[in-house]
Amino acid sequence: MDDVVLLADDGSAIGIHPRSEVHTAETPLHLAFSCHVMDAAGRLLVTRRALSKRTWPGVWTNSFCGHPRPGEQMLDAVRRRAQEELGIRLTSIRLVLPDYRYRAIDSSGIVENEICPVHVAIIEGELSPDPEEVAEWAWVQAEDLSEALVRAPFAFTPWLREQLPRMSDPAQP
Repeated sequence: MDDVVLLADDGSAIGIHPRSEVHTAETPLHLAFSCHVMDAAGRLLVTRRALSKRTWPGVWTNSFCGHPRPGEQMLDAVRRRAQEELGIRLTSIRLVLPDYRYRAIDSSGIVENEICPVHVAIIEGELSPDPEEVAEWAWVQAEDLSEALVRAPFAFTPWLREQLPRMSDPAQP
């Protein structure tokens, strides 16, 4: 079973819960992560969530997100999820927002409630996204994405709208 780590308000682990059951109208605080993938040219990968996703289906977001399994190291979880969701390997993974936390409610009433450290990494190889996870993808300049977030915030997930402005310069090592 694929479990997530439940957290107390201070971020300490207090239990586990099946991932398939954790996202509801009363989602408990749990551990997650986000990753922004860049290519050698310094462009960011944005993905549009598959229409079958439980929350924010069909909405554009950062490259990928996930949940570390109980006992799994964060960087191992980031690498695992990059392979599962995008079919890629990552290099130069770095933590850019260690304390990012958010709570958001999807139009269906499902709540995201996560402590979600944010990483930036470089892609190695070619994309081969899982269609159950990713409907579309695009490589964009960070400035263009920032402008799109301002002009059309409704087209993007709330966590991307919050994360990108907080990241000083994702292209810097």
